[in-house]
Amino acid sequence: MAAPPASADAPRLPLPPAAAGDGPDRPVERSETSCEDRSNAESLDRLLPAVGTRRSPRKRTTSQCKSEPPLLRTSKRTIYTAGRPPWYNEHGTQSKEAFAIGLGGGSASGKTTVARMIIEALDVPWVVLLSMDSFYKVLTTQQQEQAAHNNFNFDHPDAFDFDLIVSTLKKLKQGKSVKVPVYDFTTHSRKKDWKTLYGANVIIFEGIMAFADKTLLELLDMKIFVDTDSDIRLVRRLRRDISERGRDIEGVIKQYNKFVKPAFDQYIQPTMRVADIVVPWGSGNTVAIDLIVQHMHSQLEERKLRWDMAALASAHQCHPLPQTLSVLKSTPQVRGMHTIIRDKETSRDEFIFYSKRLMRLLIEHALSFLPFQDCVVQTPQGQDYAGKCYAGKQITGVSILRAGETMEPALRAVCKDVRIGTILIQTNQLTGEPELHYLRLPKDISDDHVILMDCTVSTGAAAMMAVRVLLDHDVPEDKIFLLSLLMAEMGVHSVAYAFPQVRIITTAVDKHVSDLFRIIPGIGNFGDRYFGTDAVPDGSDEEEAASTS
Repeated sequence: MAAPPASADAPRLPLPPAAAGDGPDRPVERSETSCEDRSNAESLDRLLPAVGTRRSPRKRTTSQCKSEPPLLRTSKRTIYTAGRPPWYNEHGTQSKEAFAIGLGGGSASGKTTVARMIIEALDVPWVVLLSMDSFYKVLTTQQQEQAAHNNFNFDHPDAFDFDLIVSTLKKLKQGKSVKVPVYDFTTHSRKKDWKTLYGANVIIFEGIMAFADKTLLELLDMKIFVDTDSDIRLVRRLRRDISERGRDIEGVIKQYNKFVKPAFDQYIQPTMRVADIVVPWGSGNTVAIDLIVQHMHSQLEERKLRWDMAALASAHQCHPLPQTLSVLKSTPQVRGMHTIIRDKETSRDEFIFYSKRLMRLLIEHALSFLPFQDCVVQTPQGQDYAGKCYAGKQITGVSILRAGETMEPALRAVCKDVRIGTILIQTNQLTGEPELHYLRLPKDISDDHVILMDCTVSTGAAAMMAVRVLLDHDVPEDKIFLLSLLMAEMGVHSVAYAFPQVRIITTAVDKHVSDLFRIIPGIGNFGDRYFGTDAVPDGSDEEEAASTS
């Protein structure tokens, strides 16, 4: 089935200057300066036309590598590719879905390179690049045998797990975390490990069958078809499969003629008609990519979300404190320690000492809210004792860096073999809004009771984002305990309203928050006072300057 002319359906963006006026059957340029051939793979390099210095080599032995950091390094900057979208409303939920771009085209047409160029030009900090190559179906023994002899058709729609692709993309658009298979092209199989990805501002999904499923198409906000000359695609495929997948020229040519070319003509090229934009000559067409980026900027501007501090502050004014809040009893001892740590004249040594004492009391108090069940043990005298034992599986502590990590020693002191995770949430100095920059959580955290630790909570912004991350890792809301030495009523209300099942535990609650969202009367910048670092120039509290709690 032949595709109709692209001009009748999707706009075909301009050719790059070097390609303008060339027909589809133009000869492939050969470089006169290529090195002496050392192997079949190296000899193919000289057949490829130059596409500019912005292109980076593509590693394709596995579709996703678990050891790779969640970063995309371009020629200009580093982009977070496994981060959380930073925008949440006063209810702790994401207001709008992420912008999803589909990149389709033939095998080795340069889809991934185009995706990287778009990401770099977009200048958006939170991006997920999802490859369709990760979603090949698990082969049967017979199919494995066929694949080993280049007789299995990997370029047919039936080779992909579209149900998993659709469910994965839906979750990413909603800002949820997903587990993506790790596919090994050398063995034609999925690895045991899965890679975790998180929602972002922009999701780019690329693959040869990106437009072959109706349900999948409905999830894409923009569809781009990368149209690259068939000769160039063949040369790229030869080079890649020989150098990276350990195959020989004869096998690659056989597979190309038997499966790849017919599949392109029957399944891939016809999808050009559903594309919003067709990019001729792929990554070499910088003019087309610039036009795409301009359009995407306008779309993202319309979807821009803002953390509405005013709405957050006024949402629960004059409401009684929630029942999920538990404040440590204000005994003379507790009040005395608060007096010491709140005093601006207190030395750093004393500040650390009495903060640690309060942390220990806070942790002990929090453990009383864990589920316990009746149990009977025998005493050394041979008598039964009816007692209590922890009814959960395990306890995990998660600290919101940096101040939250000061509570880890107190947790370790009272919980044997406790597991520890960390989350780094910082304020964007330009927008004043919280952004997730790093997280490290133990495996199977969804089965645990989680103690989330931050020393001060003012607006509740960082705490809400941290809770959202835990929920994305399938931790039940009623198994999350938010612990803080000091909280503002505003932060308590915000967290409780957004997550009514989260238990909130603190040693004190202050009523007011200043215009700069500092707790009044407060403790000051807890992190600076504890670690002995210089104060933030504007004098803002730890939760605003570092974690916007």
